[in-house]
Amino acid sequence: MSELAKISARQASEILPRFELTDDAAEFADKGQLAPLEFIKQLVQKNLFFDAVKFLAHALPKREAIWWACLAVKKSLPDPAPAPQLAALNAAEQWAIAPSEEKRLLAKAWSEKTGQKFAASWAATAAFWSGGSIAKPGEPDMMPPPYLYAHAVAGAISMAAFDVNKDNAAEPFKLFIRQGLDLAAGGRGEVT
Repeated sequence: MSELAKISARQASEILPRFELTDDAAEFADKGQLAPLEFIKQLVQKNLFFDAVKFLAHALPKREAIWWACLAVKKSLPDPAPAPQLAALNAAEQWAIAPSEEKRLLAKAWSEKTGQKFAASWAATAAFWSGGSIAKPGEPDMMPPPYLYAHAVAGAISMAAFDVNKDNAAEPFKLFIRQGLDLAAGGRGEVT
């Protein structure tokens, strides 16, 4: 995994302007000259998992980022999973597999039906925010900001980590980051 083929940036500084680091990770902004993989490794070493997730969500291409959110959500759902959460997850997965406007709008519907209260809701929101107008029907088109979907991806993954272990989300975060790095390296993200 020395090479992250799906991440076009050569330095972390190319990705950092897309989102805000937490105060705890602000010192890492000075390390923006590092390669993305090294930057992520340093964040993980300092247990700054949320920052590592945000960084990777903003570094990956849209489809891979949203697929990553889906992988994390799958690991976090209870058994049996509530049908609305499964439907939201399925809508996000279907968009990630073969994006279309119809699938994007279906993801929006399930995000709204689940009240944006679950990790699966945020995966669906990420698919909806991936492109196309986010305005209400009948209103003028309004395109989402370029990396709005990545914020929803980071939210979905972070919620999923706490859904797995609300008292100690470190291990789920580490697993999800390994999944994201595998996707960044050109894999399917299906790591354990």
